[in-house]
Amino acid sequence: MTSPPNDLLTRLRASEQEHVLLDWDSLDNDARATFVRQLAAIDFAQLAALRARVNTSADAMPANFAPPHVTPAAFTAEEKARGADALQRGKIAALLVAGGQGTRLGTLQPKGMFPAAPISGVSLYQLHAEKVFAIGCRYTHKLPFLVMTSPATDAPTRAFFAEHEHFSLVPDQVKFFQQGTMPAACPRTGRLLMEAPGRLFLSPNGHGGTLTALAESGLLRELAARGVEHVFYFQVDNPLVKVCDPGFIGRHLATESEASSKVIAKELPEEKVGVLVEVNGRCSITEYTQLPKHLSEERDANGELRFRAGSPAIHLFSVGFLERVTRTAAGALPYHAARKSVAHYDPHTRTMVPAPPAGEPNAVKFERFIFDALPHAERWLAVETPRDEEFAPIKNATGPDSPETSAVAQLALYAQWLARAGVETNGNLVEISPLFALDEDELAAKAPRLPAITEMTILN
Repeated sequence: MTSPPNDLLTRLRASEQEHVLLDWDSLDNDARATFVRQLAAIDFAQLAALRARVNTSADAMPANFAPPHVTPAAFTAEEKARGADALQRGKIAALLVAGGQGTRLGTLQPKGMFPAAPISGVSLYQLHAEKVFAIGCRYTHKLPFLVMTSPATDAPTRAFFAEHEHFSLVPDQVKFFQQGTMPAACPRTGRLLMEAPGRLFLSPNGHGGTLTALAESGLLRELAARGVEHVFYFQVDNPLVKVCDPGFIGRHLATESEASSKVIAKELPEEKVGVLVEVNGRCSITEYTQLPKHLSEERDANGELRFRAGSPAIHLFSVGFLERVTRTAAGALPYHAARKSVAHYDPHTRTMVPAPPAGEPNAVKFERFIFDALPHAERWLAVETPRDEEFAPIKNATGPDSPETSAVAQLALYAQWLARAGVETNGNLVEISPLFALDEDELAAKAPRLPAITEMTILN
């Protein structure tokens, strides 16, 4: 390939993006072919329209919203039995969102490889995979385990699972698929940013891209063909997620919900979690930055925050709902624009431009959010789960939502299980592997056979 295709040149000129070809002559034929494919996939008109929204109020809160109706996670025996039956009949799949790198944790590895267990130090991937394995053993059905990666995390994630023999899961049980990407642009000129000569600066298209990728990969169609009717969605950085909680599944089924979400009660107005709201009878989630300050601080007669339904990103979707959202233009999730600070390559000077200091963004990135799917659900459900039982994310190297705070929360939960089961720990720290007990009830059943705990212990 000696020159770019004419149709591509026409599109680039019309969009004022010819700068991306300044290094064309320095590329070999393979690099040129790859670059042409990358450029051909871009909808330049869409990018221009998205960038125009950056300084508008397109993502502002709607005027008519209210706190959602939330039910407590005090699941009945009937709900638990119904969820267990669905698991046993192969009606449920687990979907792990694992496209992020551990940048804020001080590592460029996939976040799922980060050591998360408080004593053993096993990875987030292992904790979640072992929950899926234990569920399969309990309900005598191999639960499909879908792992969504990004271009940055896909190869190392696959290698990590292979190195650990898929954590005892059958290899075909684990289905990897990649989320899409979007190019970044200069917020001032709209010109596409470059990562290197002949390579655009691309970034993952957000957790909302999970649904599009699930459909485009063919996995959604495969799930339906296998008789799977519901998908349990969760994110990799929370080691306390009750994967495929049978009570949650049972209530979802009993209410014929299309999209069910767990929520945690916000403790402080400034807590950085999305908030569930109800708009015209539909469920939605707003970013904490979008909720006006006076509303985020408003309290009810009991002294609790009025808008307190925080989202730990734990959802359950019917396959029919996902098919509808990903199949129709009306259900397509919108892109949101965000200003970021990034290092990138300047083809004019042929040098790297360092990321500017915080507060001086030099790029616009575009992402889809999973919660934009929720308003499309005609029947929805919000269930409040206790924070100390199901939310201890690992996002930051220090401070809130760090490995230290997560470890404290995990150990506190295990100590609570043991105390209720009548097991004396003598003040020793105890970690409970999902392979030993998936939940408090399973631990209680095994408690009479436990030896005295006289030192720091891992039950596995």
